[in-house]
Amino acid sequence: MAKYIVRYGSMRHLGVLSTRGNDRFRRGSQVIARTQRGLEAGEVLCDATEEAVSQLSDTSPGQILREMTEQDTNEQAHLLAHTPKTLAACREHIKRLGLDMQLVDVEHLFGGERIVVYYLAEHRVDFRELVRSLASEFQTRIEMRQIGVRDEAKLLADYGDCGKPVCCNTHLSAMPPVSMKMAKVQKATLDPTKISGRCGRLKCCLRYEYDTYEALLKQLPPVGSDVVTADGRARVLSQEILAEQLLVSTEDNRRMLINASDVLSVLKRGSGKGKPRSRGPERGRNENRDKPPQEETQGAAQEKPPQGDSREKPPRGEKRNGPPRGDKRGGAPRGDKQGGPANDDQRDGTESKAGPEAQDGPVVKDTSAPTEGLQENPGRPEGNGGPPLSPSPEKIEGPEKNNETESQGGPPESTDSKDQE
Repeated sequence: MAKYIVRYGSMRHLGVLSTRGNDRFRRGSQVIARTQRGLEAGEVLCDATEEAVSQLSDTSPGQILREMTEQDTNEQAHLLAHTPKTLAACREHIKRLGLDMQLVDVEHLFGGERIVVYYLAEHRVDFRELVRSLASEFQTRIEMRQIGVRDEAKLLADYGDCGKPVCCNTHLSAMPPVSMKMAKVQKATLDPTKISGRCGRLKCCLRYEYDTYEALLKQLPPVGSDVVTADGRARVLSQEILAEQLLVSTEDNRRMLINASDVLSVLKRGSGKGKPRSRGPERGRNENRDKPPQEETQGAAQEKPPQGDSREKPPRGEKRNGPPRGDKRGGAPRGDKQGGPANDDQRDGTESKAGPEAQDGPVVKDTSAPTEGLQENPGRPEGNGGPPLSPSPEKIEGPEKNNETESQGGPPESTDSKDQE
């Protein structure tokens, strides 16, 4: 009993089907076969040899009943004529039920015992009510099958960009996975509009020659490798995989295209990622390496902006030479609210506005020598025009009332002004 590989159905299923008795069929014969789905029309592809069956991943059993007659051909044409009417009825029921699905196609089996509905949906759809409505209208069994965008092209697409019928609708039995790496290895354009098929995904034909490219690529030195040729040492810049040629750059910066067989040895294998740097920048980088490191450090120090305080910190136990920070009890270095004016203009007796008290009352010029009370205040040392030293809390004398007056901001009244009153 002979066996044949037969293609049948709208999704172009493949099956290993046996024959009745000693029946023989030639390649391309249109037959009527019984499969797991029912009675269907199919096409004989070839004999089911061991080599042919080993290349098929998923096959279904069945039996070839007979070769199609003229009556069978008319019956199949009659079923195809009812397809638009069935599609319109399905769309009406889907719209009435408000189902989130996209109807793609319907398929009538040859025996009429089943109608297969193909649809697209992002999520799972509860179509039980739809099946009941369609079954009562067409009086047959309804099968709902969810498919992807590539299967949609397999059902509806006709011709590809190459001008030939799409591969998924002719000879492909399964959809092979295709990645962008395959396009990069074959140096195809990365424009999505040019490498995408009718389904909107990457073209299936990108995978056909990928294995050949991978085998040839392993025999070529990667990009960036240092090789030795008959003309001397060179570096690989790019590869012509199918032609098995290399674009190299010699030591005198000459670029030439050589055959892969002209490579005598590989000194250093490159990573193969991106284009290697040219010889020019490498020489400039070597010249910079000859400079002393001190000059580079000085240049970096000049370009680097100063950050923070660059003053040296005195060691512990040693007083600072600069002015001390302000002290509420002993007087602040700015404005010198306790011992009179701190700037040179106020020290010479000129008028200055120290606050609202100076604006309301008359300005009193103190030309006399400092009193004893002021001399006892160690906030300003005698004979020193610099900023006052911060007194220690132990040497501060006087009632608390004077301290409150000093902290509010007005300059204290001198002893001579009280005698004048």
